Amino acid sequence: MTNEQFEALVGRLEHQAQSKPGRYRLKVFLLAMLGNAYVGAMLLLMIALMAVLIASIMVLKALAVKLIILVGLFLWMIVKALWVKMDPPEGAEIKPREAPELFAMIEGLRRQLSAPRFHHVLITDDFNAGVVQSPRLGIFGWPRNYLLIGLPLIKTLNKEQFKAVLAHEFGHLAKGHGRMSNWIYRQRARWESLLAVLDATQSKGSFLFKPFLAWFAPYFNAYSFPMARANEYEADATSARLTSPQAVAEALTSVNVVGSYLAERYWPQIYKQADEQPQPGFAPYFGLGQRVATELDAVSVQAWLDRAMARPTDLADTHPALSDRLKAIGVPPRLVLPAMGQAADRLLGDALQAITESFDRRWTSDILPSWEERYRKVQDDRRQLAELNARVEAGSELTVQEAYDRARLTETIGNDVDAALAQFRALYERAPDHALACFGLGVCLLSRDDASGCALIEHAMGLDENLIVNGCEQLRDYYWRNGSKEEAHAWLQRMVERSQLLEAAIEERNKLWLGDRFEHHGLSEDVVNELRAALMAIPGLRKAYLVRKRVKHLAHLPCYVLGYRVTGFFQLHSKRRAMEVLRQIQESVPFPGETLIMNVEGANCRFGRKFRRIRGARIL
Repeated sequence: MTNEQFEALVGRLEHQAQSKPGRYRLKVFLLAMLGNAYVGAMLLLMIALMAVLIASIMVLKALAVKLIILVGLFLWMIVKALWVKMDPPEGAEIKPREAPELFAMIEGLRRQLSAPRFHHVLITDDFNAGVVQSPRLGIFGWPRNYLLIGLPLIKTLNKEQFKAVLAHEFGHLAKGHGRMSNWIYRQRARWESLLAVLDATQSKGSFLFKPFLAWFAPYFNAYSFPMARANEYEADATSARLTSPQAVAEALTSVNVVGSYLAERYWPQIYKQADEQPQPGFAPYFGLGQRVATELDAVSVQAWLDRAMARPTDLADTHPALSDRLKAIGVPPRLVLPAMGQAADRLLGDALQAITESFDRRWTSDILPSWEERYRKVQDDRRQLAELNARVEAGSELTVQEAYDRARLTETIGNDVDAALAQFRALYERAPDHALACFGLGVCLLSRDDASGCALIEHAMGLDENLIVNGCEQLRDYYWRNGSKEEAHAWLQRMVERSQLLEAAIEERNKLWLGDRFEHHGLSEDVVNELRAALMAIPGLRKAYLVRKRVKHLAHLPCYVLGYRVTGFFQLHSKRRAMEVLRQIQESVPFPGETLIMNVEGANCRFGRKFRRIRGARIL
């Protein structure tokens, strides 16, 4: 289902949900039952096949053995496809004895709403809270309920605000008012999760379900979208009833404002330290609450709040926009940060310190490799920028690539956007038809919301197709920032289509099958001679064949295959020797384009026979 089809269907259904709510809810219910009926039909098929097996043993006798084997294998594939494993959520589990006040709050809300019990309460590193149902029997259900509480969230709300957040999440599981919409809400998550798992599984029996779910899951997602959005309003109303409208408004306001602060200032400032420090020396979760309380200035808060209130409700998410959620409960936005020592993280009791320290240790361990790589990269970039600046000051003329690198580094490493813009303009005047010159100036202009950068980005994509995905992303972001949603969606669609094409091309080029078609490489004699000379310098390499694989996707970009042999006439094939030669080829041979390398001996000897039959394939 395309974005346009999704939006058209949801728009029609939202009107129907308002004008004829009973009829709409009946249709959603019947559609949900269709999905469950399909699974039930597969189960009945299994039972029927089992009955045939039993009958065949008594009637067909000797033939029954063959039928049992064939049908038994088929049944096993079906069961394996149905019994998909859905991994439970991850987090630090907390027990009632560690945080009695928290569990008292959870139990009180659960009883008020007649909601099911939670089997696990997990603390996560997300700025969020949620309820996850992980079925123990895969598609057959029997869910295990998880309550997820984000440590950053509980550190930046007071107790009443946090209780409002929990009440909203409990509202999705309530068995009273809104029971059907809650059931539909969970069905949506179920089918989406199942489709994702089947897409990733290698079970051969999944072919019985993938075609149906590939249609059903997106269609059900769109058809139930109005009900899922209404369920968010119902959960907000439940939260306001169990706490207060003011607490809900404060929680919603804080989630939007503090969320923007964390994403745009807090975490970027921490990661920015990798430019100067070779290793992280910060405990981000320990100091998070205090930083929020001291660094949220009035100007930034108002800017983030204005942006959040101006954001309209759209179809990108079932959650309504902040302005509509506040309007529904009849309270204006209000940011109230917890007083010192009054944050809801006190509810974690004795476990708070241990959980915070473990999160900080894990963050340091996880971030260390990329942190060190970032530090090395910044130091290398600084040296490169200094060298390029020195050459310019000495009167040397840079190549187009070097001038592009200098302008880019001036902006990113030198933090001088005005000087970078001037350099990009000079580069464009020098080489107006060079892809990087156009792209660099276009990106720099778009970052300043200068519309003249759009034509430059498009021109760059026409000059170099490798820039298409990045260019579409830049244009999408520019048009979205400036309120042109149709243009933004159009560039997003093109970016998605191009990304899918690249993924298909990569998958096609990463594998070799005997059924693939190969042809003459089509390279000039000079290129072949240069390649041959590099191969002759590799000790142990006996023979080499170069062919071109015929590909469906991006066929204008050649995909070469180099087949090589290392075994002499009286030698036994050695995998160790073949791997050593492969390593040397990869390290020392400059290929004219994308090239797959394979040893055409042993299990791959049939490829060698195919390559030998192609005229001109042998180059060594």
